[in-house]
Amino acid sequence: MRKAFSEAFIAQCGCPELIFLTGDLGYLALESIRETLGSRFINAGVAEQNMVSVSAGLAQQSFRPWVYSIAPFLYARAFEQIRNDICLHSMPVVLVGNGGGYGYGVMGATHHALEDYGLLLTLPSLTVEIPCFNEDLATVVPTLMHCQNPAYLRLGLCEKPSQVVPPKYSPWRKLIDGSAGVLIAVGPLAGVYWKYSIDLPVAQRPNLWCLSQLPVTELPEALWADLAGGLPLVIAEEHVQQGSAGQSIAMSLLKAGSMPSRISHRTAMGYPSGLYGSQSFHRQESRLDSQSVLAEFFCQ
Repeated sequence: MRKAFSEAFIAQCGCPELIFLTGDLGYLALESIRETLGSRFINAGVAEQNMVSVSAGLAQQSFRPWVYSIAPFLYARAFEQIRNDICLHSMPVVLVGNGGGYGYGVMGATHHALEDYGLLLTLPSLTVEIPCFNEDLATVVPTLMHCQNPAYLRLGLCEKPSQVVPPKYSPWRKLIDGSAGVLIAVGPLAGVYWKYSIDLPVAQRPNLWCLSQLPVTELPEALWADLAGGLPLVIAEEHVQQGSAGQSIAMSLLKAGSMPSRISHRTAMGYPSGLYGSQSFHRQESRLDSQSVLAEFFCQ
């Protein structure tokens, strides 16, 4: 999604208050932003904690800073600065973490973002955007440009079927109808399941929903309607269970007193085999791959 992000961001570069900071990353991805912004593009070096504190200072002076890095280098290494300098003061800083979930594959656990939004959502006034598709960035980036509070943008890989145009961006979207149950996928995983289920008979596929914004505050009426039949619900996200979207969704169901016949929550399980591999390899180990997730609807 980095290219789509860059294109959407450049469209906003006419704003004179806009400043982009990167922790010495973005080769073959951010050059167009650097050329467009000129001196407002700052390579802060391998000094993420300082970079985040600088962004808070810029925001205090009425600038609109965006801070970019590989996701765990940003939310994990600079957590104290995000908490104290940005969130406790509600500074309008946008944190852009590239490679959500297992996105950096064989580079291993140090580069994987498996607890990012769960951790950040413990902080006050912060919102999270997890685009599902490249097309989402054209809406998400301008929206974040006008956000008055801290935000975290988690970028991944767009994996939608090549022959489809996704619905217009919204925090909740229904991608495909089915009768086997309801599947809620967080972020780009939605494209993976959409690609796998699009040619299945209606009876063998679920109603597929994608979720792109956190925290979960309420479930859409159309989703409640899909759940009303008592069909099984499966929630899948490339994130650990603790602090997950699935936990928030389950709480919404409990508060409403409306539970499906069965709930399954598929999450990142870390490294069951102790090995590192591609993003697909780790998804399979966590049973987040399409076949494993779709099989949940036919378990007895």
